Parts: sequence; structure tokens; C-alpha cells
Amino acid sequence: MDGGPGAAALGGGTASPGRITLWGIEVFVATAEERSISAAARRLGVSASAVSQQLTNLEAALAVTLLVRNARPVTLTPAGEAFRRRAQSILNEAAQARAELLVAGAPTLRRLRFGVIDDLEADVTPQLLVRMAARLEGCQFLLETGASHGLYDQLEAEALDVIVTAEMGEAPPWAEVHPILTEDFVVAAPKGMVDPSGDVLAQLKAQPLVPYTTRHHMGRLIATHLAQQNLTLAHRFELDSYHAILALVGQGVGWTILPPLALIRARRLIPGLELMDLPFAPVSRRIVLMARQGILDDVPGAVASELRALLREVVVEPAVAAYPHLSARLALV
Repeated sequence: MDGGPGAAALGGGTASPGRITLWGIEVFVATAEERSISAAARRLGVSASAVSQQLTNLEAALAVTLLVRNARPVTLTPAGEAFRRRAQSILNEAAQARAELLVAGAPTLRRLRFGVIDDLEADVTPQLLVRMAARLEGCQFLLETGASHGLYDQLEAEALDVIVTAEMGEAPPWAEVHPILTEDFVVAAPKGMVDPSGDVLAQLKAQPLVPYTTRHHMGRLIATHLAQQNLTLAHRFELDSYHAILALVGQGVGWTILPPLALIRARRLIPGLELMDLPFAPVSRRIVLMARQGILDDVPGAVASELRALLREVVVEPAVAAYPHLSARLALV
């Protein structure tokens, strides 16, 4: 079995008929999962014609038809279903072999594709990369920041090696999970909007909510929790930026519900805000580090350890010192 030149593969280079390549198998698995050649091409970062060529080469090498490509969505033939069961095992074994060769033949990992949620982008991630660069000499770090669901999708597609994300339900069987931090959501309101000695919930219900977008996991988590409390709250805005949300709240437009990490990221806006517990059942989220099991040896655990230490130093202790109210809302795991 031949992996084929990386450059040729990425550029859609043709393999010799009769040869099964790892790249061809990867293209087949992506197409089988996406049920679309164009979607597989977007996932792999190549052209649709390159995907089609690799599928043609693979089918020629196996002397069978694997996919009904003119169907919408693309469907697997019986032979394709049978090969798919083996294909993912082949890719997993290849990834494991690369990891073992790195450990046996080189002192350090050569590349780490790292994804981190936006919450940690400014204060934590740069320092974490510096610490890991000192630990993993000679390693190249490729960083991507974004929303939890996007990072999870990229880890699942093997486009990232390690992600730091908000937990999104039960972990898949292929993942190793390192808990990092739990945090309870809090209310942020303009100073003077709420009299804490009165009925806080009634006062908040009289003002508009400025929610985080339900296009992202965190917004859906909050919206689901409010629905479970039978709360329908008026709102005119729905945003995907902590800074924008807190800026609007600071201008008296309304109030919001966010986790402490989001508030700390926009700490310059906090002096104009009142932070308080939710006046109904609490809701929390857990930040975890995820990677594929058995691929990176002890690297995910080392990154998780460094991240916990860094969060304690840079986020948790300063936040609690400045806002003692948050001491029970942030907990390193």
C-alpha cells in the first residue's frame, strides 16, 4: 500500500491504476461520510474533480464499484459498504503508525494542529503555545480558534489533532477527554438596573435580554435552559461576540447570561456591570481538551496539565481576587 506524494495527492495527482493509496482511502471515507463529492472536497480542501479522480483510481485498483456517484445523495454499493468498514481501520492504523514512528525515531512531535475556543484566544492561548513550544522542541504549531461545534467537527474530520472546547454531550468512542474547568453561568446587567433586595427575576423580565446566538452551542444551551424554566424573554439582538453583547449591556440596552470566561475576556467592560447569580435554576458548562485516542501518546495530557496551570494563574485567581462573587462559579477540574 502506498501513501503517495503529499503534494501530488493534495493537488489531485493521479495514482497509477491498480495501486491502492492512503489518500484514495481517505477521499473515499470522506465521500462516504459526507454523501457528496463536493462536500468531501470542501472537507479535504481539494477540488471536486480531484475527489472524483481519486475515487475512480480506487475503484479501478479494487476492480469494483464503491459508490453510486450520480445519486443524490451519493450512496454506497454493497461492495462500498463492505470496504468502508475496513477503510476507517486502515486510516486509524496509518495514523497510529505515524505516531509510533515519531516516538521511536525522533525526540519530539513534528506538528500539532491545535484548536481553541474563542473564550481563551487573547489571554490564555498565546501563553499556552509558548509553554508547549518549550516542552515540544522542534514542533510546528498550527492554531485555529472558533466556536466549539466547529472545532469538534474538525477534530472528527481529523483536520485538527487537539481541541479545547465546551463539552457538547457524550464524547464519541474514539476520543480521549481531559476535563479542564467547570463554570456556572451568571447574569450581567447594567449597574442600577436591578435592585438585589427586590424580586430580581421580575426586574430582569421587565428588561430585554441580549442573548448569545443560538447558531452556536452555547447560545442553544442557554435557550434550552430558559425554555426548561418556562421563561420567555423579549430580545431584539442575538450576537456571536462577547464584546458586542457586553458593550450593549453596558449602554443599558438590556442584560445577558454568559459564563465567567466570557466576562473575563471582556474585562474592561465589567466595571459598568453588575454580576449576579441566575435568579432561577443554575446552568453550567465544562471546558475539556479532546484528542483521538492512542494517536499522540502523552501530548494531550501534557497540554491539559499546562492549560489548567495557566488558567489558574491567568484567569481564575485574578478573577476571584477582583470579583470574589465568582469564586464559586469557576472551578478547575
